[in-house]
Amino acid sequence: MEEMEEMLSSVSKDFTQELVEIIKSKQSMRAIRDVLENYHENDIAEVLPRLTKEERLRLYRILGDEKVSEIFAYLDDVEEYITELSSEKAADVIEEMDVDDAIDVLEELEENKKQELLELLDEEVKAEIELVASYSDEQIGSKMTTNFIAVNKDFSVKQAMKALINQAADNDNVSTIYAVNEDGTYYGAMELRSLIVARATLALEDIISTNYPYVYAEEEIENIIDQIRDYDEDSIPVLDNNNVLIGVITSSDIVEVTYEQAEEDYVNFAGITATEDLEEPLHKSITKRTPWLLILLALGMLVSTVTGIFDSVIDHLPYIVCFQSLVLGLSGNTGTQTLAITLRVLENEDIHFKEKLKYFFKELRVGLANGFIMSAISFAFLGCYIHFSNKMTWGISFATSACLSGALLVSILISAIMGCVIPMLFKKIKIDPAVASGPLITTINDLIAVVTYYGFAWIFLMNLMNI
Repeated sequence: MEEMEEMLSSVSKDFTQELVEIIKSKQSMRAIRDVLENYHENDIAEVLPRLTKEERLRLYRILGDEKVSEIFAYLDDVEEYITELSSEKAADVIEEMDVDDAIDVLEELEENKKQELLELLDEEVKAEIELVASYSDEQIGSKMTTNFIAVNKDFSVKQAMKALINQAADNDNVSTIYAVNEDGTYYGAMELRSLIVARATLALEDIISTNYPYVYAEEEIENIIDQIRDYDEDSIPVLDNNNVLIGVITSSDIVEVTYEQAEEDYVNFAGITATEDLEEPLHKSITKRTPWLLILLALGMLVSTVTGIFDSVIDHLPYIVCFQSLVLGLSGNTGTQTLAITLRVLENEDIHFKEKLKYFFKELRVGLANGFIMSAISFAFLGCYIHFSNKMTWGISFATSACLSGALLVSILISAIMGCVIPMLFKKIKIDPAVASGPLITTINDLIAVVTYYGFAWIFLMNLMNI
């Protein structure tokens, strides 16, 4: 137990002050570099804001371009620091980065600075950056890295080991080795361990897995992210349309993509058109939030208009207004619950129509069951409440309670249907189902609940029972 506590303590330890003292010390550059090798790049990145520009520039000289590139990959505001370097030095640092990290850095820079650095980059690095950047943010190719090891499938184990050693200097993703045909098309993959323990004279064919998973660069991220995540591999090969191996998606890339997808779904669910950050200008935040608010404003005005149609009901039975929020709240929450579950179900691209139909009927039964439970409780409780609080007869009290309970049952049932059908419909017409967000579903359900509630009151209480 004590060992576990010590381990957790070491994981959560803050090295900031410790690193600041090391970097600012009067030790030789070599001594500082040797000490800093024992610290993670993310911890060093956290220290940069606490150093002066002169101290940072000295740190960069101590660590060298490769280490600095690894540190810069962890910075959220990398522009502030990379612009402190000369253009030639900045280009050298970017060349040492994985392509996906280099693109992230370049995208944060002003356009003229970005173009200046691109001109200074090695032609091979520039070509790799242009390749990855050629894919849209929605395509998996935009998240790949060209940092991988590939060998000819016809090599012997000895030849493959030699090729591995030659490539390892520039590519550190070595846990999985990829095999390609003579023309560069993908053939299969093998574990580094399998290559190491194999006999030198053995043909690679014997240790290559030809059914190792792969994806195409032009595939949409949201369509394949679950598939990639399910394989749980250190990296997944990325192919172009000619089956040529052009990159890999690493496990860290998968985590990042998963987080981005979850964040995107979250903001859509909240009725926002895109993610925001603390530094974003006011007008951009307003632009992102306004479209859905305008739609909801229109729907809200429609709800108010429909409520106004039932003025005669409200004038004749003013006390029923007290229970409007109960019907609206329960139906709206039912729709939101169903929506959240439906969005999760629709993430599975392999789900067939029959399975969707089965899920729909399940949600229908759940909505019906919840509707009966809530209706039964509200019928018993509200009947007594109306009798004692409004001094009405038991007959009128429970007639009103029955009307409200019936409206509640119908509203909950319809809300469950809407929370299920709307995202499915959006998915069918190629619109992100997460756009069928909580606020939209809730407002639609408010409209349904208002019509149902006051409609029931008008039909049963006013016309049938003449209350």
